[in-house]
Amino acid sequence: MIDRASPFAKNPKGFVHSLPSRAGLERLLPLLILVVIVAAIMLLAGQLGIVQQRRITLGFISMISVVGLYVFMGNSGVLNFSSVAFMAIGAYVSALLTMRPQVKATFLRDLPDWLASAQFDPWIGILAGGLVAALVALIVGLPLMRLSGIGAGIATLSLLIICYIVLGNWTGVTGGQRSLMGLPTYVTVWNAGLAAIGAIILAFIYQESRSCLALRASREDEVAARAAGVRVVRERLTAFVLGAFICGIAGVFYGHFLGTLRVENFYLDPTFLYITMLVVGGMRSLTGAVSGVIVISALAEILRLLEVGLRLPGLDAAIRAPAGLGDVVLAALMLGIILFRPQGITGGREITLRGLRD
Repeated sequence: MIDRASPFAKNPKGFVHSLPSRAGLERLLPLLILVVIVAAIMLLAGQLGIVQQRRITLGFISMISVVGLYVFMGNSGVLNFSSVAFMAIGAYVSALLTMRPQVKATFLRDLPDWLASAQFDPWIGILAGGLVAALVALIVGLPLMRLSGIGAGIATLSLLIICYIVLGNWTGVTGGQRSLMGLPTYVTVWNAGLAAIGAIILAFIYQESRSCLALRASREDEVAARAAGVRVVRERLTAFVLGAFICGIAGVFYGHFLGTLRVENFYLDPTFLYITMLVVGGMRSLTGAVSGVIVISALAEILRLLEVGLRLPGLDAAIRAPAGLGDVVLAALMLGIILFRPQGITGGREITLRGLRD
């Protein structure tokens, strides 16, 4: 049986997407309201200390990555462990293009002469990082997008492992297991917030497209989608490449926020964190992706404060939680969501104006 949300329920003869203007407005305005809220947080961040500003900036970068993960995983229903690999590609490509030649001569002695002596504008690094990540996704996605289920999950995990090994052993180009230092640190809470807003808008535009509608149909019933003429591999590849582009840009911002790259920063820990954010929020909606980042980031910050000691007004002693509590709580939250609300906090739905009024 086909779910009521499936495109087959409303348009069984084809996938020409003629979204009514009012329905489109009801989907778009809540996201614009979210943009305003994000902008307000950015304004508030100007009054906060440096630690809080850094936490908010990292939250914005996580939002970009989770939105990129949602574009493919949420709309296709195919498990994807490779988003952090594309972050790493974007980060290292931008680093090679924007680092000062003197720094490259110190850390990266095997670079081609033209690259060793070049220093491009940060905007070129951002664009190049996203495009190279998308190009790699296009090449590897041609065979991978033919897989489904556990096979696709293992393939994308293998892609993450391959990327980790290559970057960790290509010493002359990436610095290998050593820290690659000297990246320009131009990322602020402002431009990270604007990038997160841009990623949300880009994902929304794709979400309302014919291509994404066909992809969601294959998610609901792949056999029926193929029978109706949906080219499942092509639609999956389109989402995979777009998601890699967004994740590549997230990696660029992450690298230039830290100013130092370590290959360990792009492996299993952030991979499972971003998947947790998506699943907790609701992987079948853009609202769920954004909500998951906000909830997990806020909860992680509260738990971090408890672990280091939180002093409340009226109490002489600080409240201190045992070390490791944050990881335990996040794992328990993930388990609880899977058991009791498998569609996530948002139930896999987008927030609409009608829903807010009701």
